[in-house]
Amino acid sequence: MRDIFLDLKGSFISENELEAISPEIMAAQELLLHKKGISSDMTGWVDYASNINIEEYNEIKKSAKYIKDNCDAFILLGIGGSYLGAKAVVEAIRGDFHNELTSPKIYYAGQNLSGAYLKNLVEVVKEKDICIIVISKSGTTLETAVSFRIIKELMEQKYKQEANNRIFVITDKEKGALKNISNINNYKTFVIPDDIGGRYSVITPVGLLPMAAAGLDTDEFINGLKSGAEDYKNKNFNDNICCLYAAARNILNRRGKDVEILVNYEPSCISISEWWKQLFGESEGKEGKGVFPASLNFTTDLHSMGQFVQEGRKIIFETSVIIEDSKIDIVVPYDDKDFDKLNYISGKKLSFLNKNAFEGTFMAHNEGDVPGIVIKVPEMNEFYLGKLFYFFMMTCGISGYTNNIDPFTQPGVENYKKNMFRLLGKR
Repeated sequence: MRDIFLDLKGSFISENELEAISPEIMAAQELLLHKKGISSDMTGWVDYASNINIEEYNEIKKSAKYIKDNCDAFILLGIGGSYLGAKAVVEAIRGDFHNELTSPKIYYAGQNLSGAYLKNLVEVVKEKDICIIVISKSGTTLETAVSFRIIKELMEQKYKQEANNRIFVITDKEKGALKNISNINNYKTFVIPDDIGGRYSVITPVGLLPMAAAGLDTDEFINGLKSGAEDYKNKNFNDNICCLYAAARNILNRRGKDVEILVNYEPSCISISEWWKQLFGESEGKEGKGVFPASLNFTTDLHSMGQFVQEGRKIIFETSVIIEDSKIDIVVPYDDKDFDKLNYISGKKLSFLNKNAFEGTFMAHNEGDVPGIVIKVPEMNEFYLGKLFYFFMMTCGISGYTNNIDPFTQPGVENYKKNMFRLLGKR
């Protein structure tokens, strides 16, 4: 069976450098796997797939079927880890125009404070049959709570008492505003595990319910997680791509490469980069440490940011995620007049052009002294996406422990909230 592959040949990292840092990396892996590091009580994601609650999982599938059978569209309300992972998986699997091609349609709310956005969303969905999935550990996260209040009112006006059957909640097991509201209204609820933080929660009901409601094969996603958990616990440094990727990131950072750009060549993978940025940004950005996670979408951004990557400040390294096989493709047609001079590529698939664009770009950036790492994914399906997510999460945990920081908390996030609530007059 083909597997996710890590290529460091363009990283400018020598075998001696990898060997020198390997004791640090393997010590960090040991802390993570054996739950001995800081905030080890937040590492439930490491073995979650193997210990999944089958009864709850069956309830997730049952609720997903209700959503698919009873609505034209569903709205996912959440912010940060409460929606980014699910959005990334749905878009990567269902494709760029999935709302036009597939049912149910999927919309997102609770991830901003824009009145225009929410007003327009209400206009779009008010005549549709809708369900909503609300995700919040506390139920008081401002963006999500405000959106829920507004959309709940729409639901109650539209469906009266039946609205309660169309609202699905993922929240704390026992406490919090959203849990209390759910108890009063008898909403169907699922649990956000106490030992898994938001940015790692895509593998829990937080991600699984929206995925299943979108028609994705969550069994295969979980199989991908299990495969990752098995493969990436390997204690042979040279055979474990999580350890090698964590090592490469730290070596390059210690050389002054402070920005990692995650590059994709498929528009449907843009939200994977958004999830990845939160994962590494919140996990590593502490105590004046951490690689700044950025993303670019090629070939589009080669026509805007390509110049800076090629010849700008040498603070960047590039990690390209390449999908090797595409099930959907199109061929460049032949044109008798050939005014655009493209007949030399007529008959070629666009995937072939995209592959050559990647190889040419990678070579050019290497020549411009930009280190390059390549992650090759055999194809974009639920199995490989589950394994890719686990690969990034495991790498992130190892990398954080290598830097002697806590990769499972986000104390800095609370600072803006204090100021915002004070300005809003909250008591």
